[in-house]
Amino acid sequence: MTIATSPRTLFQKLWEAHLVGSSDGRAQIYIDRHLVHEVSSPQAFEGLRDAGRPLWRRRSILAVPDHNVPTTDRANGVSEGLSKVQLDTLSNNAGANGLRYFPLTDVRQGIVHVVGPEQGFTLPGLTVVCGDSHTTTHGALGCLAFGIGTSEVEHVMATQTVFMPVPKTMRVTFRGKLARGVSAKDMALFFIGQVGTSGATGHVIEFDGEAVTALSIEGRMTLCNMSIEAGARAALIAVDDETITYVKDRPLAPKGAMWEEAVAQWRDLVSDAGALFDSVVSIDAGAIAPQVTWGTSPDMVGAVSDLVPDPQTIGDPTRRSSVAHALAYMGLQPNTKLDEIQIDHVFIGSCTNSRIEDLRAAAQILKGRKVSDRVRQALVVPGSGLVAQQAIREGLDRVFVEAGFQWRAPGCSMCLGMNGDEIGSEERCASTSNRNFEGRQGDRGRTHLVSPQMAAAAAIAGTFVDIREGWLPT
Repeated sequence: MTIATSPRTLFQKLWEAHLVGSSDGRAQIYIDRHLVHEVSSPQAFEGLRDAGRPLWRRRSILAVPDHNVPTTDRANGVSEGLSKVQLDTLSNNAGANGLRYFPLTDVRQGIVHVVGPEQGFTLPGLTVVCGDSHTTTHGALGCLAFGIGTSEVEHVMATQTVFMPVPKTMRVTFRGKLARGVSAKDMALFFIGQVGTSGATGHVIEFDGEAVTALSIEGRMTLCNMSIEAGARAALIAVDDETITYVKDRPLAPKGAMWEEAVAQWRDLVSDAGALFDSVVSIDAGAIAPQVTWGTSPDMVGAVSDLVPDPQTIGDPTRRSSVAHALAYMGLQPNTKLDEIQIDHVFIGSCTNSRIEDLRAAAQILKGRKVSDRVRQALVVPGSGLVAQQAIREGLDRVFVEAGFQWRAPGCSMCLGMNGDEIGSEERCASTSNRNFEGRQGDRGRTHLVSPQMAAAAAIAGTFVDIREGWLPT
């Protein structure tokens, strides 16, 4: 007898495969992979030591320093007080517990959300956690990935599980094709601008549609990375041939017969026809233009051809007050053209846009051009040592340096203003990172989120420009 089952979403398939138990509206989920860095892990390791508890499954953990690492002068070691303590603590904890660990001297070191997929540590069908909100990145490979708090980091280390409410589901479909010069970063910012920073709160998003399947895996990572900025618990993209090609032959991916068996299982990591979602969003991909944020939240965003909004035209008093405050902080006047805003700094990097595809896209814009005299500092920070190696083989580092950029070592860097990689008070930065909060890149610093191509063009022009107008290679 055949038992009929209802069509399931990709999320439901992953959730059910990892559900240990549930009670009082909370579920206990088994965790397959745990990424650890120097900021969120020290208290967890200390808690385990104090309680006399061992780590449950050491091989489920990959430890990589990224947040507090210097991007210059690494040969001289780390001298900054807090950074040195955190990095030494991670190294000691990894050594004492026999963990897989990539120190600063290892070419595999980099940002955890670049390193995990790069190494094949992140694989389709798994659950992946990290003490970092942008763990949503990994959902691009068809796995359930989400950030956890410090106490949860300790709980996962001790039990290989985490407790959480059952999320709702949201399908976000990008219909049609993107225009030339429009990227995954623009898709993410446009979506956040449409739904707001709480529009996906409590949901796991599944991104689909022609524009999504046309993205490379690196582009899909960018899209999933920024889902947290809409409030999402996690983001997913179904497994397809692109996913499997990306994962094949990664250092920690299955090999031989195990590979064939894994691929056969991964093929089912798609939402069934007729599966129901709690909410649905549909976006015309062809209507998306290159995006620029103008405020202090990722949803304060518009097309590069737009004007800075006028708070007096906003009916909702809460929103009006929020926009007015943001413009005061950003030093912008209502109705200013976004493409007339002058910048002081450019940052190409972060877990959102520091992969080889991002560097290639920026270098295409920069080749044969020079950074504007208006720009005080332009940094490019590869997402990992392996990304940097590949970029050097392709000559991209020379393109950046000859244009006037500083070529740095891998790390989170100016995304969160660490180790001197920051902007000054009331200075303005075109950044490929994911957050433009007040003070994110330095005290009183002003951040504008853009794609790598848009950041590169802004570096040359000294202002934001529409890269579709004569900036793209023929």
